[in-house]
Order: sequence, then structure tokens, then C-alpha cells
Amino acid sequence: MKPIIEFLNQEGFLKSLFESIPCGVLIIDGDRRVLAVNNVLERTFSISGAEVMDQRGGEALRCVNAFKDPKGCGFAEECISCGVRNTAIKALSGNQIHRKKAKIQLAVDRKTKDMQLRISAAPFDYEGQQLAVIILEDMTELNTLRRRLKTDQSFAGIIGRDVKMQELFETIRDVAEIDVSVLIQGESGTGKELVAAAIHNEGVRAEKPFVPVNCGALPEGLLASELFGHVKGSFTGALRDKKGRFELANGGTLFLDEVVDLPKDMQAKLLRVLQEGTFERVGDEKTKSVDVRIISAANRDLKREVKRGNFREDLYYRINVVPIHLPPLRERKNDIPLLIEHLLARIVTDGRQDFPGISDDAVSLLMDYHWPGNVRELENAIQFAIVKCRGRMILPKDLPLELQGHHVTRTSRGPSRKLDLEIVKSALEKAGGNKAKAARLLGVGRATLYRFLSDYPGVIQDTK
Repeated sequence: MKPIIEFLNQEGFLKSLFESIPCGVLIIDGDRRVLAVNNVLERTFSISGAEVMDQRGGEALRCVNAFKDPKGCGFAEECISCGVRNTAIKALSGNQIHRKKAKIQLAVDRKTKDMQLRISAAPFDYEGQQLAVIILEDMTELNTLRRRLKTDQSFAGIIGRDVKMQELFETIRDVAEIDVSVLIQGESGTGKELVAAAIHNEGVRAEKPFVPVNCGALPEGLLASELFGHVKGSFTGALRDKKGRFELANGGTLFLDEVVDLPKDMQAKLLRVLQEGTFERVGDEKTKSVDVRIISAANRDLKREVKRGNFREDLYYRINVVPIHLPPLRERKNDIPLLIEHLLARIVTDGRQDFPGISDDAVSLLMDYHWPGNVRELENAIQFAIVKCRGRMILPKDLPLELQGHHVTRTSRGPSRKLDLEIVKSALEKAGGNKAKAARLLGVGRATLYRFLSDYPGVIQDTK
């Protein structure tokens, strides 16, 4: 059989076509050995076609995993999940074109180079021999550009184009690459767990577990068991051995939400794990070792809690290597329309096709509110409005009562009777007839509500 490279090297249309393809191309045989490469592939991977002939694909491209096993490309443990190898094998074993995106690490000038590739592989027959043509497109720079463009409005599931959020996105990228402890502080509902997950997913531990634990939600007596695990019979109800969150997160990230609520004795145990990387399960004398990155979060000023004696100072400095502050929603109100759009669009992914729009008046009302519950409260308000909305458009009347009451007090001028009667009735019903509570829901003083009710003496009876 005449070698295929001879055909491709002949002057004429076929050679011109092979070299003009604007992607890297290699042709391999059934053993995945290189029979030919084009000029683009040589330039992209800085290789010489003559030198890589008869090498397997990974060896030719200088994949770092191709040299981990003496047998070469395809025999290291990492090769099992190699996108280039698996796509080539599928093409060689069938008669279909296969495409895949994959990441590959190359050894270039004694340094590791990461590349993101789009792979296309197609089988063909040459003089009775099954071969495959592999097309490799280098997507590294394009994906980097897309990532930068995407961060104009979102990053790793976090929505925001405010300058404070853009600074947050940059901080996440920076800290994700450094394996140190991080302390995220911000009010409830600002998205601290989202930020923690983003740091994990963008970092070197992304393929390992991300294990969250809410320190404030667990009873004090169960905290040690939840964090460190226990052995069978160590306490009433311990019917079997159980791994704790530290063991479950081994190699990955443990997210300690509301770390400020940890009892003092648990703070001491946590400090030991951070210092020594070791712990014992409850009721066990064996010491276990773990490799875990700690990301903590608090909705109160942790430094102030240290001064008050509620939190250990040495632990504070252990978990606060890199501090991150999340701004409340009221400090980035220009993100509210974007968040509304995102929340409404998400309904489609939840299976509802007929989702409403939102009126300008309703958006203005949402923009005017102070959002003590932050993004979580906004999400609840949008969900409430979607349920309440009767038509194709969310109107101010479809929003939660507390938002409508806030709008009334901010926009109305003149005597108290300009409070809306229906809104006051709804507030009284929600408050169970308690006028002081109804006034708080409406965002007005009790005297203001009493003056209004004096003009409508039947309102209270109607709400009972």
C-alpha cells in the first residue's frame, strides 16, 4: 500500500486543500499512530510533522499524560478520560463523525500549557485500512475572550454589572488560583454560598467535592458529629460509623456558612484541623488526616465578634487570609433590572413556557425598595408576583404587600387618607387585625394608620 503521506505531499489540488484547511489536521491509523499532519497543526502545537510520524496522537501533541506510563499515549490512568483519544477511538470504531470539546495539558519548553480544543473526528477507508482524520481547533483564546465578555453581566452564576460586582468577579478569579482560606462577609441573602462555590469551581480543586455546612442550623450537640463524623456506639443513636463533612470534602472545599455561630469548644477543634490537618471522629482514638480548603461566611462583622469575646482571635486570622465583602442589594440597585430579567428567564428552565413580562411601574417600585433581605428577598418577590399575576404583565398590584406599602409612603403627599383602602385591608388581614403590625407592613407610623382608619370605621370589622 502506498503511504498516504505520499499522496498528500504530491503537488496539486489535494496537497493545497490539505494545507489550506484553517484548523490543525492529523490523520491516524487504527492504532492511533500519526500518518500525516498539516502545516496549521505544526504551527499550533509547535511540532515538526517529520518528527511525529508513527507516534500516537498524545505523544505527537506532547500531552503531559502521554509520558506518565512507559507504554506511552493511552496507558496512563488519566488517558481514560482524554477527550482527544476517546473521540479518535469512536471514529475509528464506527462510521460516524464525532465532535467534542476537551481540555489538554501540553509539555512545552519544560512548562505546562493548557489548551481548550474543539475536536472533530471522521473515519475513512484507504485501500482497505480504517483510518481517521482528526481536526483540532484551538479555542483557548476565544474562550478566554468569551469569559471576559460574559463577566459584563454574570460570572459563575452570580449576576451583576455594577462596578462592585465586577471587582468581586476579579477577586474570585484571583483567589481561586491560590489555595488559601477565604472569609466571605455580607448580609443575609447576598449570595455568599454562590461566591464560595464559584471560588471552588474556578480553582484547582474544581473536580473534587464542594461540601457546605450551615453552622447556625445544626444543634450544638450534633456539630462535632457532622463536622468530624463518629463511630458506631459513640453515643445514643450512633448505629453505624459515619463520615463527617471534613472527610467528605477531602481534596476539595468545605464551606462553613455562618461560622460566627460556632460554639467556643468547636472553634478550638476547627483551629486544630486548620493548623495540623488532623482530627478524630467522635468516640474514636484514631487520628485522621485531611486536605481541605476552608471557605467561611458570616452575616455579622466577625472582627467585632472577636472584640466582644464571641469568636477566637487566632481562628479569625486562620480563616481570614483573604477577606471578601459582598455588597447589599441596596448598594447596587442598578443591577435590579438585570436580576429581574434573570429570575423571569429562569422560569423557562423550570418548565413554564408562558411567563409574564414586567411593567415599568413595577420595576420602578422594585428599584425604590430598600431590600433588607437582599437578592433572596427579590427572588421571593418575583416568585410571588408570578403566582399573583393574572395576565401577561406583572403590575405593581401583583407585588408583595410590603413593597406596595413602601411605595405608598415614599410617593404619597398630603393627608393620610391617600393610603389605598385595599392595601390597608390586606395589611390588616395579614397582621390578623393587629394595627401596630399592619403599620409596620405598610411602612407607616401607627398614628398615620390610626388617622386613616378613623375615616373608615368599618375597615377593622371587615377584616375580622
